[in-house]
Amino acid sequence: MGLDLTLCMADWGRLREIPVEDRIRALDEAIWPTGLGYDDYSALGLAEGWVWPSGQDPAWCAEYRFFCTNGSYEPQSRAGDGWDDMRTLVDIPLRETMDRFLSGLIWNEDPANDPALTGAGGFFPPATDPRRPRLLLVCPPEAAPGKARAWERAAPRLEQLRRPFTAECEGWAGRPNTFEEFTTLLHEWGDVVTETARRGWGLVGLP
Repeated sequence: MGLDLTLCMADWGRLREIPVEDRIRALDEAIWPTGLGYDDYSALGLAEGWVWPSGQDPAWCAEYRFFCTNGSYEPQSRAGDGWDDMRTLVDIPLRETMDRFLSGLIWNEDPANDPALTGAGGFFPPATDPRRPRLLLVCPPEAAPGKARAWERAAPRLEQLRRPFTAECEGWAGRPNTFEEFTTLLHEWGDVVTETARRGWGLVGLP
């Protein structure tokens, strides 16, 4: 079995009310309420990829279920590696825009600066805490609007990535199988950051 990604959009204000050491568990329990069976959970993935757990008043978190990945983290990792391979072939303005969009989500120019490693500056337990699961990604609320703006600029220009993708990714193991697969995932991330920014919330990737 490979690693899965449970992507949560959450209200940082609500999370601040929870002790740091309990925040990951609180998110996990909100997405998987006690007594919810797997069949019940699977039936929830309906409107536009967002799953809103019951019993929240007011709502403070939701899960985004990717249509194109079946919950696996592997396609995210493959897309991030693909972007890292092709980005030097992309013109500088588009490259910088894509970097801002993808950084901290599926790609990091310097993995040592990944917010998930530090728990977003201590907002969550750091990855070095062996008692807690290592978060796969963290996008604080202050970072989401910039990513949404970057996506708005990048989306009309995605076709310009086709040739770099063909040169660096097509036919290689560990990379997206097709350009269409790659851009479909990008569009889903664009929808995610746009909605997250609209609400003023942040993103957390649970393993």
